[in-house]
Amino acid sequence: MNLVTKTFDELSTRELYEILRVRSEIFVVEQNCAYQDIDEKDYDSLHVFFEDGGKVLAYLRIFMREENVAQIGRVVTLTHGTGLGGKLLKTGIELVREKFTADSIFLEAQCYAAGFYAREGFQVCTEEFLEDGIPHVGMRLEL
Repeated sequence: MNLVTKTFDELSTRELYEILRVRSEIFVVEQNCAYQDIDEKDYDSLHVFFEDGGKVLAYLRIFMREENVAQIGRVVTLTHGTGLGGKLLKTGIELVREKFTADSIFLEAQCYAAGFYAREGFQVCTEEFLEDGIPHVGMRLEL
């Protein structure tokens, strides 16, 4: 298993296909939620993923939300309960510290996953809201 970190323009066609396949498999098909996954934020994101044999196993993206605030999003793992998601999130936080000029990291967590992010120090900073019919909360980690 390899950790890969690339900008949009550095991604190969195969890597981009795998990323979009995994995001669609989990966020659209598994969660039965039709929404516009492909957005222009991918162009300005750092794409972070674990791959094995050319297959993406876990993925997230990082971009600047606003001045001094990075955002982590599209966090997805194909296998649950293996620790891979936590490893990916820790890697994402470290990459923000190393490569971005941010004082904090923001993310929009599905409510059921808020505890996952809280384990890494994220704190709920918004009221619950619906995003594409799924309950979410905003969470922030001060760096």
